[in-house]
Amino acid sequence: MLMTIPLYTSASYGLIQEAILTLVAPFVGSFLGVITKRLPDERDWRWGRSTCDTCHKRLSPVELVPILSWLVLHGRCRNCHAEIGFFYPAIELAALAIAVWTVVTVPHELQIVTTLFGWLLLTLAAVDWQTRRLPDVLTLLLAITGLVAAYLYDRDYWLIHAAAGVAAAAALVAIAVLYRWIRKSAGLGLGDAKLFGALGIWVSLSGLPSVLFLGAMFAMAFYLIRQGFLRTDWRERLPFGPFLAAAGWLVWLYGALIPALRL
Repeated sequence: MLMTIPLYTSASYGLIQEAILTLVAPFVGSFLGVITKRLPDERDWRWGRSTCDTCHKRLSPVELVPILSWLVLHGRCRNCHAEIGFFYPAIELAALAIAVWTVVTVPHELQIVTTLFGWLLLTLAAVDWQTRRLPDVLTLLLAITGLVAAYLYDRDYWLIHAAAGVAAAAALVAIAVLYRWIRKSAGLGLGDAKLFGALGIWVSLSGLPSVLFLGAMFAMAFYLIRQGFLRTDWRERLPFGPFLAAAGWLVWLYGALIPALRL
């Protein structure tokens, strides 16, 4: 059964929690943007000061206010006036959207864990989209938080969640090996298999088919739309991670929310 945390019996506590999640979301998004930019290049994303990517001048606190600073500065560095681009406000807005989506969709007792889940998926999707890589540290963190969530909220079925993660990763590895054997080229990376395994821990065995199906449909739809408008080379590969992440998010919210994470 879903475990009830006594603090959540207070409606006022729930409202305070929702307000905090919403207010901190853009700042979390700003931090996720730093991780997305620095982690693939193995730069320090934990303690390194934020700087302009062009002139490398350290940014002041006034320049680091999520969304607002970008608007006030018209998307340019205050020192060298180089264009900052829309990446940082976009990921800040995306983190805010995840928090708001969670608040209006999920019961109070699952809002914190669901928001963390969404923010991790956002980071993985952004990194994969830009670099075609899914860093093991982020995928492992997604898997660990999934195991913790399952233990806290679905303890009797904790082993099923763990088994689902192993089964999901193994299934995608098998598909990748089969594809390589038939086509003589790589179709799926091990990073995709690891991400699918981590998602399996969250959505359990019952949610895995939906995640894989939706992820494939999202990727196919995006590919066809892109071909229709941009006429890009049809052989150009797409990162599968963002589509898996989107599918995992939707299945978690609407198809597999605890306690319906069972066989």
